[in-house]
Amino acid sequence: MSTTLPKPGPVSLRRRHGPLDALLAEADRALRVLSGSASAGRPYPATAQESPQAMSAQEKRHAAGLMRVNHVGEVCAQALYRGQASVCRDPAPRALLLNAAAEEVDHLVWCNERLTELGSRPSLLNPVWYAGSFALGLMASVAGVPRNLGFMAETERQVEDHLDEHLRTLPVQDERSRQIVQRMKEDEAQHRASAEQAGGVPLPTPVKSAMRAMSKVMTTTAYWI
Repeated sequence: MSTTLPKPGPVSLRRRHGPLDALLAEADRALRVLSGSASAGRPYPATAQESPQAMSAQEKRHAAGLMRVNHVGEVCAQALYRGQASVCRDPAPRALLLNAAAEEVDHLVWCNERLTELGSRPSLLNPVWYAGSFALGLMASVAGVPRNLGFMAETERQVEDHLDEHLRTLPVQDERSRQIVQRMKEDEAQHRASAEQAGGVPLPTPVKSAMRAMSKVMTTTAYWI
């Protein structure tokens, strides 16, 4: 009596993604952000012509300091939103955070390109800013979706204030930096409005004050280092 063995079926090579995959993906993202190898999805908004004699050496240093601050802000925003999204289980808020993070990559690339044009460089402390912001994003997400989105809205509101100040204090001849900052401000306003419309709630006053204090330390340091 013979026994016929069943033929083996096709072996699936598809592997389930686990926490290690997510960790490696975030590490890869962080390396691309910090190395300057990220690429923008939208055109560079600085279209004004620039004369080499348009600014004095002091004005050029000041413009570079402000654009370095803006670049650090985008490093922090990228890390913050990735951190918030990484533990957010609600698909809609998670998608909102990741979309904002993607647009912040454009800002990051634009600021880096403008720093190069000005003969300057990004902040040497960017790895510190990224790590701290990612950890802050994780903590914000644990507070629940309304607070998570409220944190995003308040972050964007404070960034808008910084960008308004930069538009006022950039050298009047530096139209290229001004075009970048103006485009960034428009995007930040849209991110804030989206977070509020999605259910973000106002944060307690002490939390807002702490955020401003931390931002002050970051912007003051990044202007020089």
